Amino acid sequence: MTSFPERRLRRLRATPALRRLVAESDLAPRHLVLPVFVREGIDAAQPIASMPGVSQRPLDALPAVVEEAAAAGIGGIMLFGVPARRDAVGSGATDPEGILNRAIAVAAEAAAGRLTVQADLCLDEFTDHGHCGVLAADGSVDNDATLEIYARMAVAQADAGADILGLSGMMDGQVAVVRRALDAAGHARVAILAYAAKYASAFYGPFRDAVESTLQGDRRTYQLDPANGREGLQEALVDADEGADIVMVKPAGPYLDVLARVAEASPVPVWAYQVSGEYSLVEHAAAAGLIDRDRAIGETLVGIRRAGAETILTYWAIEVAQRLRAGESLT
Repeated sequence: MTSFPERRLRRLRATPALRRLVAESDLAPRHLVLPVFVREGIDAAQPIASMPGVSQRPLDALPAVVEEAAAAGIGGIMLFGVPARRDAVGSGATDPEGILNRAIAVAAEAAAGRLTVQADLCLDEFTDHGHCGVLAADGSVDNDATLEIYARMAVAQADAGADILGLSGMMDGQVAVVRRALDAAGHARVAILAYAAKYASAFYGPFRDAVESTLQGDRRTYQLDPANGREGLQEALVDADEGADIVMVKPAGPYLDVLARVAEASPVPVWAYQVSGEYSLVEHAAAAGLIDRDRAIGETLVGIRRAGAETILTYWAIEVAQRLRAGESLT
């Protein structure tokens, strides 16, 4: 005969209402942020072949994206710029008329405080070599020279109206430098989201298509080694000490153990980025009939929440929010 404790556990799974009542982890629209690619020089959405259902957007289409996101009740959008021209120092990143800064201004006006406007603060989309910083004579990334540009980029994004700056370049000292620059420019209200535990991952491949990356080589000298978990926690704690308002683990799915460690120890909110490769794996597998798409989406997101993420950047943000608002179960 089945023992009492085993029967008790089964009883709590008996109906959808019971399962919902005792669920340890939940997911709501406010927990989701939508990454958006805004490309200079196009007049219609351009589908990204490696990311089914995701497109580069023209600037004049951005208000409609913001409106849909706000109506779905999600927490924010994260903007990425795809410029028409690039150079060795990423000049477009600090230009007030650069595509990303223009997109921030358009999104902020359209949002009108209904959701947060977030912006990627990194040079990789703007440099002709595709690295996250400027290069030294020997071809390595010059950390300190890059920080000087990040400071100017931060002020430009704040001037444009960003609520949160996503520092994704993994330069040492970037949080402290950006915080000082923002405060000195009168932008103390602007929050810093530090991509604190950002791993050198194969799962970024489709994203590089989305931003038309020119990278040759890799970023292993400044992004984290996938073999190291403690290092991710250390990076997150350093960024929090430097003044980050939020820290993030990226990618999410392959690094749930790191996410759990950071969530347990962090003094500030912890987010996770469900990256392009995670998204595309599910979409392509579902298209091949190998998995139940809707359940797989829900399971991955609930798993990220269960590991400790308070907010998730995901390309499914609006779709999932709409499903949740319709009362649909994700799992």
